[in-house]
Amino acid sequence: MTVVAQTPREATVPTWPIYRLTVEDYQLMMNSGALTEDDPVELLEGFLVPKMPKYPLHDSSIDYVHQLLLRILPLGWYVRIQNSLLTSDSVPEPDLVVLPGVPFDYREIHPTGRDVGLVIEVAESSVRHDRKKAAIYARAAVPEYWIVNLDDWQLERMTLPQEDGTYASTEILKADGEVPVILEGREVGRLALRELLTPPEAQG
Repeated sequence: MTVVAQTPREATVPTWPIYRLTVEDYQLMMNSGALTEDDPVELLEGFLVPKMPKYPLHDSSIDYVHQLLLRILPLGWYVRIQNSLLTSDSVPEPDLVVLPGVPFDYREIHPTGRDVGLVIEVAESSVRHDRKKAAIYARAAVPEYWIVNLDDWQLERMTLPQEDGTYASTEILKADGEVPVILEGREVGRLALRELLTPPEAQG
């Protein structure tokens, strides 16, 4: 089945009750072929939501952040790119997730928020959308969430997830500093924000 996603301008709010999908419903739809990986949707808070368009700067920035992380990650950690993460009501596909172990540890089930060390979304024209996802990640106990905000040239770093879907600490970091990478309570390295936020050809 091909799912046709409406743009915000086309979408209307129904006047009748809306049926919300569970994570189990969504997985059954995927397993049965009713939804496929090619359908441009993800499950967020019980609703099928259109995925954000992929632009060259966004995709290349994801690859670049991946390279930067690989320089400092200790043995026993790796990075997943745009793969599923399970929560109680959502199956988001974050741009990058830092996880312990090896890829085949999750060959039978997707990781949950409590499994991960860090979730990163790269935002180019999707900042508001990615800020809304913070509630999903906080409720799932993701310990740290970054938005690499290419629009405003800043990193939005959120830590200390709360059960109410908020992060107790949010830092706005500009390109003249560094950000620590903390895994299981231990700093494993630092990334220069000028390098993290700026395409290589613009660095000087």
